[in-house]
Amino acid sequence: MGQLYERGARRLRALYDRRLPGPAVLDAARHFPDAARFVAALPALRAEALDVARQFAAIPRFHDIMHAQADISANDARDWRMYIMQAYGVPIRRNLARCPALAALVAHSPDVLSASFSFLGPGKHIPPHRGPFRGIVRGYVPLVMPLDAAGRPAAILTVDGVAHRLHEGEFMLWDDTFEHEVRNTSDEVRVVLLLDIRRRGLPPGLRLLSNVIIGTVGLGIRLQRAKIAV
Repeated sequence: MGQLYERGARRLRALYDRRLPGPAVLDAARHFPDAARFVAALPALRAEALDVARQFAAIPRFHDIMHAQADISANDARDWRMYIMQAYGVPIRRNLARCPALAALVAHSPDVLSASFSFLGPGKHIPPHRGPFRGIVRGYVPLVMPLDAAGRPAAILTVDGVAHRLHEGEFMLWDDTFEHEVRNTSDEVRVVLLLDIRRRGLPPGLRLLSNVIIGTVGLGIRLQRAKIAV
């Protein structure tokens, strides 16, 4: 990961950590009530993701979009591809138009800043890393989840040392500033919906800072929209 990015991320995490205690995994019903709407739309969301996957090779790898993340995306020869439909409040209109069910959900969920389909190739391991700041929380919904020989989800999300095996349609809300990693132990592609959600209940100073960061990152996303659109 780029040294400048990581140095800034460490400082941001320290600033938030001093004023914002909290667990790694959050109660979705309390912190993101719209989670139930996304879970209810599972069949439509899965169908849209599978339609996108028909052009798998055209979906950019994560490090092609964010070069600073090459050490967690390009760490091996296996695929981690991201179909981004909205990023930090900036719609990627061409991608959204292909996924009307997801687009409608996002349009009616103002706290959702980013929405992406994440395609994790067979055997892919995303090594331990941490997100940059606590002004957002991460929503994670498996849409296509391979199973192992014991019938358990074969893609494992480990957050703050705890392994989570989520079945299709389960919703997990978590703070990605805690160390986390993902491993797909199967020989199939795992597909999840990833959401970045504005964190509620921030102190006024942190809320203002979060809005500034979100807006600044959004400006950078606007400059990359052509590279993100598929």
